[in-house]
Amino acid sequence: MRASRIAATHAVNTPAFAGASHTIRNVRRDFHEWHLGRPRYLLWALDVDTAPVRRRVLAAQHHLSGLLLDDYARQPHITLSLCGFPSNAPCHADDFGAEALHRQIAGLQRVRPRPFEIRIGSLSSFTSAPYLEVDDAGAHIARLRTGLASDEFDHPDGSYTPHVTVGLYAGAWPTTDVHERLCRFAACAHLDLRIERISLFAYRSADIGGALTRIADYEFEHGAMQWHEASPFQAKAVQQP
Repeated sequence: MRASRIAATHAVNTPAFAGASHTIRNVRRDFHEWHLGRPRYLLWALDVDTAPVRRRVLAAQHHLSGLLLDDYARQPHITLSLCGFPSNAPCHADDFGAEALHRQIAGLQRVRPRPFEIRIGSLSSFTSAPYLEVDDAGAHIARLRTGLASDEFDHPDGSYTPHVTVGLYAGAWPTTDVHERLCRFAACAHLDLRIERISLFAYRSADIGGALTRIADYEFEHGAMQWHEASPFQAKAVQQP
C-alpha cells in the first residue's frame, strides 16, 4: 500500500457519540464468560499498518493521553467482518467453522474485488473508542462486506462505520469534554492508501486490545487465499474449488 498526503480534514463524531452523555468505560480483564476458554477469535480486515497511519494513530493516542486504556497493541486495521471462534465442530452461535470460511471465500470470488483507493482522515469517536475516519468514495468496502456475508441474500446486520481504532476509553468520560479534546487534534491531511487484499486475522480472546496475528490474505489479483500459517481447520476443509 502506498500513502500520500492530500486535502485536510477535521473531526466529526458519530450520532451515537453525539447523543451520549458519557463514553463507555472499557475494562482490562479476561472475559471468560464470553470466550469460554476458546483461545482465538477471527476477523476479516483491511491491513492499513503503514508508517504514515501508525504515526497518525500514535499522534491521536498522545493527544488523548489519560483517556485511553493502557497497552492497546492492536495494529492499524479496518474491520470488515467478525467471524468468531475457529472450531472444527461448531456448537456455539459464535463458533466459526470451515464451511463458513468456504462460503465467505466463495462470496469474495463472486463479487471479484479489484484494487481500490481509500483515504484515512482525522479523529472521530464512538462512545467506546476514538478512531480515524475512513473515506471509501467508491463503496468498495461495502462490496467486500456483501461478499463476506454467508450468501447473496444475507447482508451484514447493523450499522457499520469503516474506521481505524485508536484505542479504548478507560473511563466514563463526559462526551462534551471528549469532543472538545477531539476538536483540538491538529488538522490532518488525508492519507491515501491503495488496497490490494483483505486479511484474515486472529487475536487472543483473553487480551482486550491485544495484537493481531495475520493468518491469511485474500489476494484480489489471484482470487484465492494465501496462508501465512496453518489453517485453523482440518486440512483440505477450505481448499479452493
